[in-house]
Amino acid sequence: MRYHPLALVTLLAGCAGAPPPLPPPPAPSAYLARPAELGEAQRLLPGQDIPAQWWTLFRSPALDALLRQALADSPSLARSSARLRQAEYEHAAQAGASRYPRVDARLSANRIDVEPQALGAPALPLQTPFNLFLASVGVSYQFDLFGANRQALAALQAGVDQQRYELEAARLMLAGNLVTAAIREAALREQIAGSEALLALRERQLAIVERLEQLGGAARDELARQRQELAQQRAQLPELRRQLEQLRHRLAVLSGQTPGEARLPEFRLADLQLPAELPLSLPSELARQRPDIRAAEALLQQAGARLGVATANLYPQITLSANLGSLSPHAGDLFGAGSAFYLLGASLTQPIFRGGELQARRSAAQAGWEQAGAAYREAVLQGLQNVADVLRALEADAQRLREREEAAAQARRHREILVARQRAGGVSQLALLDGEWRLQTALLERSQALADRHADSAALLQALGGGWWAAPAP
Repeated sequence: MRYHPLALVTLLAGCAGAPPPLPPPPAPSAYLARPAELGEAQRLLPGQDIPAQWWTLFRSPALDALLRQALADSPSLARSSARLRQAEYEHAAQAGASRYPRVDARLSANRIDVEPQALGAPALPLQTPFNLFLASVGVSYQFDLFGANRQALAALQAGVDQQRYELEAARLMLAGNLVTAAIREAALREQIAGSEALLALRERQLAIVERLEQLGGAARDELARQRQELAQQRAQLPELRRQLEQLRHRLAVLSGQTPGEARLPEFRLADLQLPAELPLSLPSELARQRPDIRAAEALLQQAGARLGVATANLYPQITLSANLGSLSPHAGDLFGAGSAFYLLGASLTQPIFRGGELQARRSAAQAGWEQAGAAYREAVLQGLQNVADVLRALEADAQRLREREEAAAQARRHREILVARQRAGGVSQLALLDGEWRLQTALLERSQALADRHADSAALLQALGGGWWAAPAP
């Protein structure tokens, strides 16, 4: 079969700079081999889209207001936004340089002195030294016959996309960190309040044991044990308060404020509503929703475009140029009759011998594309693992919270029985305080389990991508 030469060149041009196709991402039918069971308090909605402001599912106006401030004032988002603008400007610069001809105007004045004998012309028509003035306009354009410029532009566009997804990932991380910190603060406040209540019970118990020891109704070892437990209970509070203050400092920085002057709300578990319905995107859609996976995909596209550039550099490059101008020894006659000139030119450059440089660069670009492909697949697998881990964590949270609620209910019944018996004179005040201690401990453990379930609910929404694609375009 014979090909027309122009058709053959066109075929080679289309194949030379074409990047390899993107590998398909893993798309399983389910995140888990066995579905997660979240109990009656929560249920998953497979296929349900995630709202862009997913943190509003916790129904906390204070959290919503703080997140809005953080998204507006965060320096990390400002840095990511500046990187995106930089990538966009670099793409625009390359687009202007490769898509359009280059036009330059030139104006020069030169003082020339030559020796006529050295030129072999004893009688020059001009007296030396003389002035030479030049005014010209030059146009040049490089044909992108094999796609080198086109693929270089595609690589920059992939860089823009990568920075855009990195910005979305930074927003998602900021929102996730802030929501988790707010839930952690609410849990710490519950823990501090519970520890203070337990400390008060320990002090009342110690006072009773001290009176009994004075009356001979309690041994010294029992008194020492009560004092030891009281000291241990007191030692917990400074550490909890330190954690709370440091967490408040973190919330201030996340929201773009200084720790010393930040205006932050106080978060409590009672003000955070556990989402009754959790949207769960399909596994086949996860690769299109997580910004970190989209960023890895953009890097893969960039590596493919760079491979196209390295391939196109093996083929000829054609450049056309034209110059129109005026040349005169007198500035006043620069645009006069007889001073105009023009130059038309074309050049073709075909690499012949570069010591294996171009082939090695193409092989390096091929290896870079394979590396980016492996990184993309790894990002997808890690995203699937992330969602699966959080679903199992939510299942464990539901079981643990159910057991903690049952333990608290039993402790409350036990305390009620002790109160009734104490009124009848059958139980000592010390035993009643021990029942109250058990109830407060059970309630504290229940609040910690509830806080973990709040945090893992936020982690699931973050692992699914956070709904950035549903936000209105800026």
